Amino acid sequence: MLPLRDTAPIYRTPWVTWFLIFINLVVFLFEISLPPDVLNHLLYYFALIPRSISDPDWAMAHGMDPKPYFTFYTNTFLHGSFFHIFSNMWTLWIFGDNVESKMGHGRFFLFYSLCGVLASITHYSLYSDSTVPALGASGAISGVMGAYMLLFPLSRIIFLVPIFIFPFFFEWPALVFIGFWFFMQFFYGTTTFLLGDHATNIAFWAHIGGFVAGIILYRFFLIGAQQFHYPEQYYRRYTGGI
Repeated sequence: MLPLRDTAPIYRTPWVTWFLIFINLVVFLFEISLPPDVLNHLLYYFALIPRSISDPDWAMAHGMDPKPYFTFYTNTFLHGSFFHIFSNMWTLWIFGDNVESKMGHGRFFLFYSLCGVLASITHYSLYSDSTVPALGASGAISGVMGAYMLLFPLSRIIFLVPIFIFPFFFEWPALVFIGFWFFMQFFYGTTTFLLGDHATNIAFWAHIGGFVAGIILYRFFLIGAQQFHYPEQYYRRYTGGI
């Protein structure tokens, strides 16, 4: 399910969304420019490796900093492949501008960062013995999606579903599209956890933690923000949010 566009309006230039996309792209280009051994060293220093925090002796034995708490945040700017960076930045492009428009620039940056950290903490709390580096902006973006779902529940999301070699296009309300996405994250996250698959390549519980953080915290980041009034007819038909 690849979202292509939405119908919710924006009333502010999304400078922070653009900045976050730019920084993530610059970091990824830097990653792929490095020799493999240097890249591995970079990832083991800045990605989130839960065991390096839960077991400082293990971290020091493997040449890593013990208890590198900064990685709860720095891992959100790292990506492991072209598809990883593309899917994350495209999703941020679709949903971030609208949430930033509602919150304002500074509040949105803090909201995004906090959701990313809480997503990392969620992953760590369930996989504290894992030695697999966790990285990516998807936990923070999941928080943005949670806020979007409640701010613009009736906004229409046009998305693509490839079936074999054929593209199929659908249009769902944001509440349904994002709600279904969250259900799938919860289903796969629960399944992999119960099966003991701690080495899964997708940090589903980081997505879940970021999403829950977003739907709980977003209202606090609207306090004091300049609110734009949508035309009533547009509001009823396309947003449905507060």
